[in-house]
Amino acid sequence: MPENPQEPVPHIPGSETLEPEAKSIRWWIFRFGNIGLFIGAGILLIVLLGLAQRTGWIQAGGSGAAVSSDDANQEIHTCPMHPQIRQPGPGRCPICGMPLVPAAATGADLDQLAVSIEPAQRRLANIKTAKVTQQPVLTTIRTIGSIEIDESRQATIASYIDGRVERLFADYTGVEVDKGDHLAVVYSPQLYSAQVEYLEAKSTLSKTGDATLASVREAQAELVANSRQRLVELGMTTEQLKELDSSNEAKSRLTIYAPFGGTVIEKLAEEGKYISAGEPIYRIANLSMVWLMLELYPEDASRIRFGQIVQAELASHPGRTLTGRVAFIDPRVDKRNRTVGVRVEFKNEKGELRPGDYAQAAIEIPIGPQGEIYDAELAGKWISPMHPQVILDQPGDCPICGMKLVPTSRYGYSNQPVDQPLSVVVPRSALLMAGEHSVVYVETEMGRFELRNVTLGPVLKDNAIVLDGLKPGEEVATSGNFLIDSQMQLAGKPSLIDPTRYVSQFRNKPLGFESINVVQIEGATGEKLEQLYTTYFSVQKALAEDKLPSEKTVSDLSQLSKELLQADIFGEVSLEQLAKINENVPHLHHFSLDEARKKFKPISHAVVTLVTEIRGQEADRSFHHFFCPMVKQGEGDWLQAEDRLSNPYYGSQMLRCGELVRTISPKSVTEDSSKVMPHEHDSDDSQSKGEK
Repeated sequence: MPENPQEPVPHIPGSETLEPEAKSIRWWIFRFGNIGLFIGAGILLIVLLGLAQRTGWIQAGGSGAAVSSDDANQEIHTCPMHPQIRQPGPGRCPICGMPLVPAAATGADLDQLAVSIEPAQRRLANIKTAKVTQQPVLTTIRTIGSIEIDESRQATIASYIDGRVERLFADYTGVEVDKGDHLAVVYSPQLYSAQVEYLEAKSTLSKTGDATLASVREAQAELVANSRQRLVELGMTTEQLKELDSSNEAKSRLTIYAPFGGTVIEKLAEEGKYISAGEPIYRIANLSMVWLMLELYPEDASRIRFGQIVQAELASHPGRTLTGRVAFIDPRVDKRNRTVGVRVEFKNEKGELRPGDYAQAAIEIPIGPQGEIYDAELAGKWISPMHPQVILDQPGDCPICGMKLVPTSRYGYSNQPVDQPLSVVVPRSALLMAGEHSVVYVETEMGRFELRNVTLGPVLKDNAIVLDGLKPGEEVATSGNFLIDSQMQLAGKPSLIDPTRYVSQFRNKPLGFESINVVQIEGATGEKLEQLYTTYFSVQKALAEDKLPSEKTVSDLSQLSKELLQADIFGEVSLEQLAKINENVPHLHHFSLDEARKKFKPISHAVVTLVTEIRGQEADRSFHHFFCPMVKQGEGDWLQAEDRLSNPYYGSQMLRCGELVRTISPKSVTEDSSKVMPHEHDSDDSQSKGEK
């Protein structure tokens, strides 16, 4: 380049051709090709890394190196709390953060009725257990009632005559009066004329002398008596009549007295008011005894009895407990409220219980069969049928109503202490209930929770009574049991949602006997017993041949079992087995083959047990006890007269499946349990041995 920029550039030959070539495609590729290759390589690398992670060649967060084929086949891990999380290799759950465990570990469910819970899962779910107990249980019926006036202690004070009220001494509601207190003064011309008539009749009678005809004197005396009785009917008391006889002065005012002590609960007249005969003036109630009126559900009312103790606490006396006794249980159920009225009597000598007040009542009732109960205050005592507060040591009359006292034993009270029935109890939180189904989860081993269907009795506030399904001492889940149930559901096992899939545990080993002592039965009864065994063998052979027993065979077996049940020489065990046969034999020939085989199972169990107890005196052949471990629901025992195995539960399908457990001789023998119990065996080996 020239130093002076203004100097002309010298011409270089061929330079006019370079300018067009620099702007060609090759020029641009040459200029920017390296940059494009670098960017493209980066994009390609990112795409390849994503594909490798998606296909599992490498793990997310790894070094980016390719994973060997051995690592690609590693064990799948899952979350114990969220089994939907599954990935190869260990790690943590993205939902709850728990360490993942091998999927095989979560599948270790032990059987179809249980699920295993890992310790970490158990802590996170706060699973707790409690023991099943057996104890006396008292349930407390709590309700609200109102204090009412004792209806047998009320009276209405009414006027016997027409007249005008001149004076009211009890001039306001609530005033207390004693027996004999004057309550009102009534002016009555009618009463005055009746008194004048009586005095004149009495005066005329006194003036009749001995010369007067006897008939006239008698008529006059009768007139005096009738006039006096009329005054009684008009309300005059004996004292008022005595005063009239002594003064011989008629009065137009009549004083009305209180027939008994009490409280004026209603004032129905005012001074100066004209009233008619029979019109009420006051209503008086004796509040020394009051009623507590309760309304109970019929199922609760059926569990209480006359004279039972009731404790109550009034809203106006918090903290103070009153004790009364049941005086009446309504024999009817209110159609509108579907409740039963119960009346409790309380003493109110100090007048602290006011009618209209509300009270919370509690009645303790033992849970168990209804029978005698023991109450120390009522043991050996006599009680009034109308007033349960009247309890005496000896028979007699009720001082209130005059009725004869009755022994407390009439109402189910024992004279001696009675042991309270024991109930199987679980905490209420252990129950999972849905419709008619109730289940609990029993921890049979550490971490193993087994589903149990339970039959419930009364469900109380904190506890529940279990009638069937649990034994005392077992551990049940009381917290976290919904988690356990969800694990069962995810595993496709029986659960609260689908408890119909529940199958109870069954015996899958032969019947065992600690000893075999055969008693020989003499005479016709022994012959019938051997006929029963022979008829049973006919049923067994028919089922082994895939046939139903004949109607005659079934009828004979049923008739023989009935006749043997009537014999009075068998023990309790033998009678129980005969009853099982009689219960399951009828209509055996009408069932399908599968149903007949199910019915045959309890019959076989009964017959096998019977031949270890009783045989006929003339019996001379031994019987053979067989067992098949392949029978559905286990308990595949049966008896044969021949020693060649013929399986009645499967017939031609698996005719020789099973094994000989023991041979039972008709003679009396005694064997140790080690001799009569079968050895361990394999079902496949058993079948092959049977075929041989």
